[in-house]
Amino acid sequence: MTQTFPVPRNPRSEPAPLATGRLGMRLLLLALGVLFAATLSGYLAIRGRAEAWPPPGVPRLPGTLWISTVLIVASSFSVQWAVRGIRRGLQGPLRLGLALTAALGVAFLVSQTLNWFGLVAINFTAKTNLYGFLFYLLTALHAVHVLGGLVPLGGVTACAYKGQYTAERHNPVEYTAMYWHFLDVVWLVLFAVLLLTS
Repeated sequence: MTQTFPVPRNPRSEPAPLATGRLGMRLLLLALGVLFAATLSGYLAIRGRAEAWPPPGVPRLPGTLWISTVLIVASSFSVQWAVRGIRRGLQGPLRLGLALTAALGVAFLVSQTLNWFGLVAINFTAKTNLYGFLFYLLTALHAVHVLGGLVPLGGVTACAYKGQYTAERHNPVEYTAMYWHFLDVVWLVLFAVLLLTS
């Protein structure tokens, strides 16, 4: 009687377990959270020492920042719709949800750019005063991370349209959603701080 042995699996051909990937993503988000927390802490420390904040003559925050807020919050809902869809093996909601998230992310960046141009048009720039510098620093720091998030989101969306994800194998979708929700929460905190301190 011949004895058979199981063929060893190539670990590189197997996707990382979702729990392992989640841990890695959580560590990344923790590091980014520390960066944003440190920046916000610096902003609040400077505001606490200022005699008047914002300084006299500074324009009010653009009302169009609310549009940016609606866009980023909506993108969080759309990416979660994509996750729920693929968890049930549904390709339609996955593809549409990811594409919509990417479109909303781009729209958010366009909205922010228009906000900055509007402020520059009334001579409020990062060089105007410390308040202006911190406003542009906080909003630009977040925008850079949104722009960076669009790169993997675009890759995941392309893979989704190629049918590479299933209900059992869709880890990149989960990780992308975690990052996108993080961007949403960070913006809400930044926006709230700017509103309450302005």
